[in-house]
Amino acid sequence: MRYQFLRFPGGKAKALTFSYDDGCSEDLRFADTLTKYGLKGTFNLNSVEMKKELSVEDIEEHILSKGHEVAVHGYFHRANGTLRSIEGIQDVLNCRLELEKTFGRIIRGMAYPDTGITRFHNGSSYEKAKQYLTELDIAYVRTLGGDNNSFTLPTDWHAWMPTAHHNNPNILEYLDEFVNMDMSTNVYAPMRYPRLFYIWGHSFEFPIRNNWEHLDAICEKVANNNEIWFATNIEIYDYVKAYESLIYSANGKIIYNPTLITVWFDIDGKLYMIKPGETLKV
Repeated sequence: MRYQFLRFPGGKAKALTFSYDDGCSEDLRFADTLTKYGLKGTFNLNSVEMKKELSVEDIEEHILSKGHEVAVHGYFHRANGTLRSIEGIQDVLNCRLELEKTFGRIIRGMAYPDTGITRFHNGSSYEKAKQYLTELDIAYVRTLGGDNNSFTLPTDWHAWMPTAHHNNPNILEYLDEFVNMDMSTNVYAPMRYPRLFYIWGHSFEFPIRNNWEHLDAICEKVANNNEIWFATNIEIYDYVKAYESLIYSANGKIIYNPTLITVWFDIDGKLYMIKPGETLKV
């Protein structure tokens, strides 16, 4: 049996993304820094609170026009694990409706507000939250509380665990490990699966600690690295789903791409690219 692995755009085996919460004024400097280094991030906004610190024009200019993503973070920033389903539905839906009306685009991503799904009260459960989030067409949700250096893609998109908060004392070591990972055919085949580094936090934490230079140190570790795809959360989700949508013949030697996304993959060390609507024989 052959080994087949997803590869990110351009045939890259690694991807990196950022996810930052709450829509505070420091998001503008944070977004400008990511843009300067050629990186991409997702900004999770509370539709009620964001307008207190950010103008729509600022978000358009510094975030959306530069290829970053805007995502849901709750209308009132309330933890889904503490809400009855009807309250959770209202908080998520009203936030999504407001953001889509404000920015004139479809918004499908989210980060859990506050304690999210780390604890549950009032009859809430992860199964209930996942059900209504799915029905509200929320494609993915970032959670927290499990920093690690496994660099794996999520198996459950509604409980997407990031790699590390930017203040994790090991983050620079994690980045070195990630950057230096050998993804060539010299590596034991089962270990050649795609790798993702996912950084999260709040931009207001940098002035509190007076350590904006720490953000530069993080960005400098990965910037201009041709082995890494820099993407927003939703771009990673859509790309993985496109790969998972490929259609195969019974013997796996004919592959059809029914999506609108060009997909890359590796079969036994040989790189393939399949365009939208294309049928490929391997």
